[in-house]
Amino acid sequence: MVCLSYLLTAAAAATGAVASPLEALKRGIKPGQGTDNGYFYSYWTDGAGSIDYTNLAGGSYKATWKNVGNWVGGKGWNPGPPKKVTYSGKWDNYKVNSYLSLYGWTTNPLVEYYIVEAYGNYNPSSGTKKLGTVESDGGVYDVYQTTRTNQPSIQGTSTFQQFWSVRQVKRVGGNITTQNHFDAWKKTGLKLGTWNYMIMATEGYQSSGSAEITIGEIKE
Repeated sequence: MVCLSYLLTAAAAATGAVASPLEALKRGIKPGQGTDNGYFYSYWTDGAGSIDYTNLAGGSYKATWKNVGNWVGGKGWNPGPPKKVTYSGKWDNYKVNSYLSLYGWTTNPLVEYYIVEAYGNYNPSSGTKKLGTVESDGGVYDVYQTTRTNQPSIQGTSTFQQFWSVRQVKRVGGNITTQNHFDAWKKTGLKLGTWNYMIMATEGYQSSGSAEITIGEIKE
């Protein structure tokens, strides 16, 4: 079991806010990435507030955060090609700014993507033009695209696209057939690149909360 507790310490303050695992490594700060019980895990924070992230048995993890700026973490695979994912757990953050998503990256092009299963008091697609919908695993998801300019990424500070599938009816637990979303994005002209990591992530933004999630893969 691996436990990672990140606080905004004097050392972190001296080097500036943590931006991304790659940038953190360059600054001499240990990135929150690795393998645990056969799964890849990733953890990122901008350095504000406090987060306790703990890897549990198998594909499980738990996290508690308090007064954060932004943080995201979870377990999954690296690389994360199309899979049928199953997940369960506890996530009761509907009154705060938080997301529960299958979250990942591709390179060439650099893309950050979210399949959002549940979110709190802010819909991450707010103010964004809907490109379409996709029906998958008993639900309907709205498809969106946004652009991030000079923001933290797995390749340092970069400009990149974000692809979104946001479930219309929130849930915590079920299956996610990722290929359905990737195909739907492609039909709307959204191009993914080479697979990087993919995790079942909890994200918190200017909030406090907790989660305990288990992820697995359905082999077909």
